[in-house]
Amino acid sequence: MTQPVVLIDRPSDLPTAPEGLRVVATSDYLTDPKSAGKGPVRIINLSRDLVYLGRGYYASLLADARGHKVLPTAATILALKDRGRVWTGVRAVERVLLRALTRMKEAPEASFSIDVYFGRTSDPRFARVAREAFDRFRAPILRIKVTLDATWGFYVRTVGQRTIDELRADEHETFAAALDAHTRREWRDPSAKRPVRHTLAVLIDPKEPMPPSDPKALDALERVGAKMGVSVERIRTRDYARLSEFDALFIRMTTALDNPTWRFARKAEDEGMPVIDDPTSMLRCTNKVYLAETLLAKGVPAPKTLILDQRGLAKAPDELGFPIVLKIPDGSFSRGVFKAETPAELKKIAKTLFADSDLILAQEFMPTEFDWRVGVLDGQPLFVSQYRMAPKHWQIYNHGATGRGKSGGFATFAVEDSPKDVLEVAMKAANLMGNGLYGVDLKQNDRGVFVVEVNDNPNIDQGVEDKVLKDKLYERLIDSFIARIRAR
Repeated sequence: MTQPVVLIDRPSDLPTAPEGLRVVATSDYLTDPKSAGKGPVRIINLSRDLVYLGRGYYASLLADARGHKVLPTAATILALKDRGRVWTGVRAVERVLLRALTRMKEAPEASFSIDVYFGRTSDPRFARVAREAFDRFRAPILRIKVTLDATWGFYVRTVGQRTIDELRADEHETFAAALDAHTRREWRDPSAKRPVRHTLAVLIDPKEPMPPSDPKALDALERVGAKMGVSVERIRTRDYARLSEFDALFIRMTTALDNPTWRFARKAEDEGMPVIDDPTSMLRCTNKVYLAETLLAKGVPAPKTLILDQRGLAKAPDELGFPIVLKIPDGSFSRGVFKAETPAELKKIAKTLFADSDLILAQEFMPTEFDWRVGVLDGQPLFVSQYRMAPKHWQIYNHGATGRGKSGGFATFAVEDSPKDVLEVAMKAANLMGNGLYGVDLKQNDRGVFVVEVNDNPNIDQGVEDKVLKDKLYERLIDSFIARIRAR
């Protein structure tokens, strides 16, 4: 795993370093690359000299050259000195601040400052403001200066970086606690049965009604990961500021380009972290218009599909016949998928869908008793399942039903016992999306095998997709992350 190393200019700068944390003199790090120790390293640069071409600036610059993660980066040091470059981030912090002030029973009555240490602050009223500032400006110590204007009210005047020698005596305890929390890892736990080599963050939303993985599957992932030397920790969207503390990210929320999963994936990629789902896969798979065009261009069999704007709707019945399946481009879990039996239904459904999207998809109706789902990881099949249609319904999920009637049954097969043509078509479709984790949905009838969808965030629930492989499925997932971390 990545080991944190703190750089300081003088021993007195950090009199109470957290137990077990490696502390190195900035001058030693500059002149001796081996001073940081062996293995992956995450540098926390607490140098006093963070001016351009100063000692601290060079430490961050060399950390990047040596392949070490570093906080702050040389780019951040420069950006925080350029008011024009930080303007967007300052306004984002200001928006969070103003929301916080409206919720306070006793708001400040004059200009004030908020001191931030690794995304934390001593005033709990401004906890969200501190996290937002750290998200935007990745520096250990920040000061947010808030001005009260007689005309405009409160606004954020500046967000600036401070150095450790600028801390007041009453700040040292708060700073030390924040540093300890920021660097805390299982590698420092002497009771751990196995050394932790890597850390994997799993992004979840506990309130999501239909998450990609149930809690028992995540429990299994954590248990298997611990045996393999990988610490698996579930995080939530509020943990955005902590993301760079991990070695890799596994997204187990339903992905979309307009929800936090996209932001997390982009952040992980920017940090050089392996991430499943990666942004490219999300961009390709979450939009059915892209998928339809790609499958057609590459000759992958799929139900006949038309990409329509409002002017082209009239041609759908002639080319597809009734019933017609209508889809919004970015639906998931059978949401945003409708069946039109008549011209009147077609116009009514299309009108609703066009209110949200300039393009929709019309697809030939292909009735089957079940859909195939082939899970693909790193270009190889991981699991093969059949999902039966919900009772008295034409889809796997019936969102209008309750209880058992909401979804159909399932069957999971060993890959080697699965139909060869199903596997071949699924692999061809998945490989067009990338080299991550995908769930390829297919229909099979007397005409052949057809790709309905490629999911970048496929279900992995205990007792369903893992029914055949059991713990070996989670071992393959962990192995994939280990290989990605090492390749990085």
